Amino acid sequence: MENCSIEVHNLTTTYGGAPVLWDVDFELPVGQIIGVIGPNGSGKTTLLKTIMGLLEPSSGFVKIFNQDLDKIRERVAYVPQRESVDWDFPASVYDIVMMGRYRKHNLFRRTNKTDIDIVNQSIEKVGLTEFKNRQIAQLSGGQQQRVFIARALAQRAELYLMDEPFVGVDAATESSILSLLQEMKNDGKTVLIIHHDLQTVSDYFDYLVLLNTRLIAKGTPQEVLTKENLTNAYGGQLTLLAKVASLIKENEFPIREKDMDF
Repeated sequence: MENCSIEVHNLTTTYGGAPVLWDVDFELPVGQIIGVIGPNGSGKTTLLKTIMGLLEPSSGFVKIFNQDLDKIRERVAYVPQRESVDWDFPASVYDIVMMGRYRKHNLFRRTNKTDIDIVNQSIEKVGLTEFKNRQIAQLSGGQQQRVFIARALAQRAELYLMDEPFVGVDAATESSILSLLQEMKNDGKTVLIIHHDLQTVSDYFDYLVLLNTRLIAKGTPQEVLTKENLTNAYGGQLTLLAKVASLIKENEFPIREKDMDF
């Protein structure tokens, strides 16, 4: 029985000779919703891209379900940042979600009834059935985000890697994505999410990784969100940290405010 979804061992990744991640080491549990948090430039997206094999580490290694990525790639689904996608690409919601059914070794096989059923079910799960024939450029930001979550669902993966899925979505979309993530967790899936809003992490995640180039802390939200860890990660933003620490202590998380978003 696999009890480790991702193992990152002594991982260093550099851009132009400067380390973005430095000697990062952790193991993550299976079947939980995991958040990766830290200030801007802390290496969150770099970590995700290194796990996905999109970036080559300078040293160290990554294992997924105790294996190299190439051996289990079909068990891993990736949801990119919405801003990194060319939304003018001439494709419908259905076309994009069907891409989740293609595999490395059978890109040119014809789709079958099972594929079609899975695609339609995935579109329905994210609430986009009435838009399935619409071009992706004609969708709202929240709808576009849900299209790529549906594509990941259609892949029928076991590990889902998501880069800032809540950015640019309205409250209703955020709530529906959260419900979907909980359903995925209940089905035994593991979800790793890059996230930037400290006020919501205790409500959203079972487990956290706190980064600032190095690993600052990992564990449950209660273990990670201490004043010492936040200060080590976010440095001089002491007024903000005091506010966050107070919120955490009270375990009350009001609607996000602009001055709390970083």
